[in-house]
Amino acid sequence: MSSLSRELVFLILQFLDEEKFKESVHKLEQESGFFFNMKYFEDIVNNGEWDDVEKYLSGFTKVDDNRYSMKIFFEIRKQKYLEALDKHDRAKAVEILVKDLKVFSAFNDELFKEITQLLTLENFRENEQLSKYGDTKSARGIMLAELKKLIEANPLFRDKLQFPTLKNSRLRTLINQSLNWQHQLCKNPRPNPDIKTLFVDHTCGQPNGARAPSPVTNPLMGTIPKAGGFPPLGAHGPFQPVQAPLPTSIAGWMANPSAVPHPAASAGPMGLGAPSNAANILKRPRTPTNNPAMDYQTADSEHVLKRTRPLGMSDEQGNNLSVNILPIQYPGQSQSHAQSLYSSDELPKNVVMSLHQGSAIKSMDFHPVQQTLLLVGTNVGDIAIWELGNRERLAHRNFKIWDSSTCSMPLQSALAKEPSISVNRVMWSPDGALLGVAYSKHIVHVHSYHGRDDVRHHLEIDAHVGAVNDLAFSHPNKQLCIITCGDDKSIKVWDAVTGAKQYTFEGHEAPVFSVCPHYKENIQFIFSTAVDGKIKAWLYDNLGSRVDYDAPGQGCTTMSYSADGTRLFSCGTSKEGDSYLVEWNESEGAVKRTYGGFRKHSVGVVQFDTTKNRFLAVGDEFLIKIWDMDSQNILTTIEADGGLPVII
Repeated sequence: MSSLSRELVFLILQFLDEEKFKESVHKLEQESGFFFNMKYFEDIVNNGEWDDVEKYLSGFTKVDDNRYSMKIFFEIRKQKYLEALDKHDRAKAVEILVKDLKVFSAFNDELFKEITQLLTLENFRENEQLSKYGDTKSARGIMLAELKKLIEANPLFRDKLQFPTLKNSRLRTLINQSLNWQHQLCKNPRPNPDIKTLFVDHTCGQPNGARAPSPVTNPLMGTIPKAGGFPPLGAHGPFQPVQAPLPTSIAGWMANPSAVPHPAASAGPMGLGAPSNAANILKRPRTPTNNPAMDYQTADSEHVLKRTRPLGMSDEQGNNLSVNILPIQYPGQSQSHAQSLYSSDELPKNVVMSLHQGSAIKSMDFHPVQQTLLLVGTNVGDIAIWELGNRERLAHRNFKIWDSSTCSMPLQSALAKEPSISVNRVMWSPDGALLGVAYSKHIVHVHSYHGRDDVRHHLEIDAHVGAVNDLAFSHPNKQLCIITCGDDKSIKVWDAVTGAKQYTFEGHEAPVFSVCPHYKENIQFIFSTAVDGKIKAWLYDNLGSRVDYDAPGQGCTTMSYSADGTRLFSCGTSKEGDSYLVEWNESEGAVKRTYGGFRKHSVGVVQFDTTKNRFLAVGDEFLIKIWDMDSQNILTTIEADGGLPVII
């Protein structure tokens, strides 16, 4: 369903609520699955209307959707069972046990047996775990508090707990505006038109007097005071503890999220006693997958698709690698004027310098302030800083462990087995005071930069088991942090000052290939992509991923925003070697535009970048390919004097 159709449902919900069609309101909520009315849910739970409770929930989730949903249904059915026992209605209790609770025996047979044994007790409170069970009202209240926490943490509910802010009678207002517009189009508009139906467009009859256009003031569509209204949800907002709406860049993606298990924040185990978050809920058996993209992952991970050589060249080629620098200038015109005048003639074509690094280059990043400083990382683990103005290599550092006493056993074992190490990613911090280096084995180094050749040790982090595949800086809560991802399928956030770990995000089922932090509508979030093509999004909390989508090609993919942060792109290569460059529609979580012009069967993962909020650049077929962001066809290609590798 499109976003406008979704919004129309909300307008209808508001209209039904204002007209006090209460049953219709909740039926539409349940059938559309767009808005979970927590107040209504509380009422039917407190009233013990269990059939209505499960029917309403069925519009949003099923028992086996994820661990949160399983716990929600278990707690409800357990309460219904205990109430039947408390009333000594054993026939009803047996019926609930067989029809409702039996499904959970597949996940915890011992628990089901223990529940069954309650039938043998005169008073189920004789069971130690249920000894503190009070009366029905208090038990429902305790359960409801736990259900609300589970619903708020459940990824399937997170964009459905807050009703949009609307002015009173918004649907009436839109209809009035439409009638006014129709009246304006009448050839002979009457001063006081008599509108008797909305089923057909309004037209005035033949003129009978002077023309006097007038706005429609039919009392049928006049403003009616709002009777009731949707309750403010306050503490039941979509994300806790973040007290802000989710930005459209994530919210749109969540409109139809995949129903997959997400890492539990605190979905406690199913048990007889009062609901508790003390331990993880039992895990469902994993179903074997036939997805060929999952074959990427090997025992050692080996960095999928040989990202240790993303430039698409052999080590022999890399021994005397040069960095080709091309000039780029843009006309001094206003942005609005320039956007219609960019052409291939304004892009660089000729190499102005070559810098000989001496080994294959894995990653580069320009200094954010001193833009003639270039940071380079190579396939032998060394880094360098170049001053492009005078073609001077200001600093050079070989890889070495700074403090071997802090190395984990897996890292020591990996280095003993294979001492060679490669740089996977280099990046400057936003102010250029720090530079981060992600390596192909466990380690992240953070240096402080003080100008010229003054590069000092700052942090050494044993970040991941296996390769650290990507690194980025961000500012959640005005605190500079480092974000890393790796072969251990996790994303981690570190304090950039102390190196303390702030968050660990788990949920990917394959090595995490890249991260893309962003800031929008006062919300900080992170996109991550794995080598199986799964895209997830995370807030800086412990509530699991907000998004689960497949990247085009379902392969290694990177995501990037335009410089002004308004447009989102991704580029990647499938296992079969097919490359995809796309723009995303953030409000829908869908591909908006697919760019053509790639070779078939690439030998590695293509890399891309954005520039001037206007162009996309990709290295492919020994060329730099350039697209205008608004056109699917290649704008131009740059050969760079034939000195480029097959994949840049």
